[in-house]
Order: sequence, then C-alpha cells, then structure tokens
Amino acid sequence: MSAVVVFIIFVVCLVIAIPVSISLGIVSVLPGAFDPSFTASGQFVIRSMLGGIDSFPLLAVPMFVLSGIVMAKGGISKKLFDVFAFFLGRRRAGVPCAVIVTCLFYGAISGSAPATVAAVGSMTIPILVKLGYDKSFSTAVVAVSGGLGVIIPPSIPFIMYGMASGASVSDLFLSGILPGILISGLLMLYAWYYCKKHGEDREKIEAVVGELHEKGLLAVLKDSFFALLCPVIILGCIYSGIASPTEAAVISVFYALLVSLFVYKSIRVRDVWGIMEEAVRTYAPILFILATSVAFSRVLTLMQVPQAVSGWILAHFTNKIALLLVINLFLLIVGMVMDTTPAILILTPILLPIVEAVGMHPVHFGVMMVVNLAIGFVTPPIGVNLFVASSLTDIPVMEIAGKAMPMILYFLAALLLLTFVPAISMAFL
Repeated sequence: MSAVVVFIIFVVCLVIAIPVSISLGIVSVLPGAFDPSFTASGQFVIRSMLGGIDSFPLLAVPMFVLSGIVMAKGGISKKLFDVFAFFLGRRRAGVPCAVIVTCLFYGAISGSAPATVAAVGSMTIPILVKLGYDKSFSTAVVAVSGGLGVIIPPSIPFIMYGMASGASVSDLFLSGILPGILISGLLMLYAWYYCKKHGEDREKIEAVVGELHEKGLLAVLKDSFFALLCPVIILGCIYSGIASPTEAAVISVFYALLVSLFVYKSIRVRDVWGIMEEAVRTYAPILFILATSVAFSRVLTLMQVPQAVSGWILAHFTNKIALLLVINLFLLIVGMVMDTTPAILILTPILLPIVEAVGMHPVHFGVMMVVNLAIGFVTPPIGVNLFVASSLTDIPVMEIAGKAMPMILYFLAALLLLTFVPAISMAFL
C-alpha cells in the first residue's frame, strides 16, 4: 500500500468524523494488513503505541493539565487579572491588555491554550462586557490570547516536540519566552488601535479599576502574591536545575492544591476528587491520540515517507526563504484541520530533516512549528479555542473567527519574524 493511499484514507476518516485517535490507529494497521511482508504488523503497531507513551518527559503533560484545572477552580486567573488591571486599567485599551497579559501569565501555569481560554475567559469576558466592550471582540481577544498558553513555558506542545525531535525540553521552554512576549505585545497593539477606533466607556472602567486602586497596590499584590509566585516557582525549578520539567509539573500540582485549599480557600477537600476526574477526562483523549500518533509516525518511517517528502521538497525548493514559507503555509493548513499533538508527532520526523538540511536549528524550528499550530487554535474548522470561547458566550464560532481575523494577522506577522530572525527564539540559549 502506497503512502498516498494511506494519507487519503486518513483524510477520509477525518472527513466522515471518525475520531482522530481511531483514524490514526486504522491507517497504522492498514499497510501491514494489506502486505504481510511489511514490517509493521498489528503487533508492531500495538507495541509502538505502548512504547510511545512509556516516557518520563511525557508525564509532565497530565501533571500540567491537572495543575491548570486546580488553578482554574481555585480562582488563580482572577488574582492575576486584578494585578494587571491595577497597572493597565486606566490607560487606553488597558482592560483588554490586562486580559492579554493574564493569558500570558496563565499560560505559564497551565501550558495549554484551551485551558487558558476557559480559565481566563470565564472570568474576564463578563467583566469586559460589563465595561461596555463589544461581546464578540471580548470573546475574540480571549480566544486569540489563549494561544499564548502553548508558546510561553511551560508548554505541552513543546514537550511533545521535544519527545518527537530529541531536542531539550528546557531549551524549548527558554526559546518560547521572547516569542510569547512579542506576540502578546502585537496583540496589545491591536487592542489599543481597536479601542481608539471604537471608543471606550471610561466611566464604567474607572468605577471598576477605581475599586482596585482604593484597595491600594500593597493589598492587591498581597492578595495575588501566591498566584504570581506560581510561574516563578515552576520555571525557577526548571532553570535552576532543581527539577526537570516533569518534576516541576508535579511541584506545580502540589503548589496549586496547597494554595487553593489553605491560602485562598477557594476549593475544599471534597472538591479534589471532581477535579481529578475532570483532569482524567481531559487527558485521556490526548493519551489515545498520542499513542496512535507515535505508531503512525513509526509506520511512516518504515515506509520511508520522511525521506521521500524531504527529497521532493529539497528538489523543488532550493531557496531557503521559499522553502520556509512553503513549510509555514503547510503547517498553517495542518493546524486548521488537525489537533496539535498528532500534528507535531507525525510531522516532526518528516519536516525536521528538511529544515536541518538548510541550517535551521531544531529548537528554532520547534518554536516555528508551535507558533504555526497555535494559530490553528483560532482558525476554523478545528480551532479549539474558538469552540471553548463560544461555549462560554454562546456566540457562533464563525462570528468569533471574524472578529479574531485582524489579531490573527498580527500573529502571522510575528510568525514571519520568528521564522527569519532566529535570534528572537535563540536569545536565551
């Protein structure tokens, strides 16, 4: 069975709404089923699935998922928002910018884009609407800013990419800091332009922000201290060498539980079991996708697909700029129709040899890939952030996508900068 037929069957399975994990399992087994001499038999596929998830770095993913849910239930996002609203709220577009910065910091806690949208959006969208901002614009700001959750460390997609490429997860985390700040800066620039064009209700904003200023800076910082300390502890443990990313993820779970239970007292002991159940429901589908993605990528390797694709692209695109633009376009399209985890695990073995052949560092390519797929979070038809944001506000997905389009253009501008200016990603390495 040829690789083209395998991919056609995979696309057909997705089109007829077969779950991604099952689709990947089907196309992993088919080559061996139709050709008994092919190495990848059914037993090989099952061993690959089990071997693929037997990974110490991979343990960080369920831990960050659990940590993010604990902090969402514990109201950590509200504490973060209060601090940034205190400093930015009285400026033009200050409250939307405070939402963007909150997403940036919450992304440094949860490592997940949809989790960031759910946690920050459920709290900030009603506030933005109450202050007179357009509901569609408010929802779009949170949906797009939630993409920062996979760029700012710790990042679940960076862990997946490190597993697929062999690149250092700690180096990938470091490389995501400046790109995350750059993209958030561009999003705040658009928010400033939008508010200048459409105006703001300064009376309502002053009433809400004024309450924070009446409490005083010290009171606001004291109330939010443990929330602000969380990303410092997680990243500090990793970069000081005290803990690996996986160990830091476990530390973040215990820190979130202790702060939520005993400091903020926003959750009770009896709530913990429900939080654990939600974490399992969230991670279980990812686990099945991960297992079948690993099996499929190994089947593709045995079929020599990476070598064939690499040879074809390098033969037709000899110019480095054209090659990187084509790869970016391809990743953007993939991000529109495929979830991040299978996209990274399937495409990294195919595309990494190509970019290495033109002198791109694996860590730099990891940033480029993750930013591309982060844009996929807010582009139909699969844009997960759009569906999460829509569930919070009951605004149709396509209406949110329309409002998000200018911000996506700013995201694309950042992507081009990150692609062709390696120093942005590699500054801390």
